[in-house]
Amino acid sequence: MQNNLFTEQVGFRPLAARMRPETLDDYVGQEHLVGPGKPLKRAVEQGQLHSMILWGPPGVGKTTFARLLANVGGLSFETVSAVLSGVKDIRAIVERARNRKLSQGQDTLLFVDEVHRFNKSQQDAFLPHIEDGTFIFVGATTENPSFELNSALLSRTRVYVLKNLEEADILRLLTRALNSEEGFDGQLAVADDVLDVMASASGGDARRALNILEISADLAEPDSEGKNRINAGHLEQVMQTSLRRFDKGGDVFYDQISALHKSVRGSDPDGSLYWLCRMLDGGCDPLYVARRLVRIASEDIGNADPCLLYTS
Repeated sequence: MQNNLFTEQVGFRPLAARMRPETLDDYVGQEHLVGPGKPLKRAVEQGQLHSMILWGPPGVGKTTFARLLANVGGLSFETVSAVLSGVKDIRAIVERARNRKLSQGQDTLLFVDEVHRFNKSQQDAFLPHIEDGTFIFVGATTENPSFELNSALLSRTRVYVLKNLEEADILRLLTRALNSEEGFDGQLAVADDVLDVMASASGGDARRALNILEISADLAEPDSEGKNRINAGHLEQVMQTSLRRFDKGGDVFYDQISALHKSVRGSDPDGSLYWLCRMLDGGCDPLYVARRLVRIASEDIGNADPCLLYTS
């Protein structure tokens, strides 16, 4: 059995957790929000933190950014997951936040992950405490807040859109993980072209990119210089399963079915086949795709080729 030096050195915390930045300067991506002179950067620098909703796909830094806000602002960090928590947990956090403010003079930042999973009444439970300043509320969601969150909650928060990371950002993260003490401390070698493939396969998801690197490290073998190295073959083994992002009812789903529809409408056979195969490979119900093709044949092609409706 191959000895894994990296597990012995860094323990059992996942690489993505170990590589969380400690300062805003180390935060990668989202320059439209945290770049020089941008809204969130200015709010942090001026000590004017406010309640907000962070909307973006997985792995773009929503949780990391919330933790950084608490660290930079000297706030106590509380977190709940809408999947696992209820109103009782919210009440307990409210009580702790009030006691902390009275006894220590310290404010609290409450981070709510997957906030769209809370129902309307659960979302309403936050409203009075946001208004009276019991805590600064930061909610994270992968779904469109306009559809999934109460208008009352939206009116008391600001919505910021976080984008998929650029490949250059992902490469920066991977390089940092290879060289930093929290990562592999320079003991793992990866060729530039292999890193490029990792960055491309991540789809702009930092967590996914670091997971690919971490799993690949378990397969690394010593090269001629005695240094553990990840090669293209190791990466191919890791990427045998699909790494593409897909969901069966959220924004990504509708983005992809829209791309299929527009490709057919634009007479782009290559694009049409690409999006069709990508959805089916991602687990989309073939019957849904078939119904959509019938709709396309009827609405967008119609009398231009009446036989196509029967063919579809």
